[in-house]
Amino acid sequence: MRIAAAAAGLAAALVLTACSGGDDSADTESSSPSTTATADTGGGSGASGAPSKLAGSWLATTKGKAVALIVNGEEAAVFTTGGSMCEGTAKEEAGMQMIRLTCTDGSKDRTEGMVDSVNSKSLTVTWEGGVGQEKFQKAEGGKLPSGLPSATAGS
Repeated sequence: MRIAAAAAGLAAALVLTACSGGDDSADTESSSPSTTATADTGGGSGASGAPSKLAGSWLATTKGKAVALIVNGEEAAVFTTGGSMCEGTAKEEAGMQMIRLTCTDGSKDRTEGMVDSVNSKSLTVTWEGGVGQEKFQKAEGGKLPSGLPSATAGS
């Protein structure tokens, strides 16, 4: 329940600041899933990283919608503009960091995801559903990261 309360405030902030309608993440629509490691992960794929690396609030703009992923211990939740809410777990399974969620609206877009890479500023998850690969930025101290579109951008 703590995740839901924290996410409600974050989701409200996202709706006000990140719903420009512009598609700043067109690459998430056309990119194919990849499990290659990035230099930022210290050579690891992120899958072997400790769950604590996932802890916190992560933000993305995908297909013109603001997306908030919140991880607290092994609990996880995703909120998107338009009202979709999913909750479940984020934990290591067979050497891979997995996110498994159930969505209240029946959506299957983000029900199973594998963490491709994670560091102190970014997180990449490949979802089995229609979303594919999604790149998030860390929201530190309850503040939105820089570089997100504003309500006036592109309007």
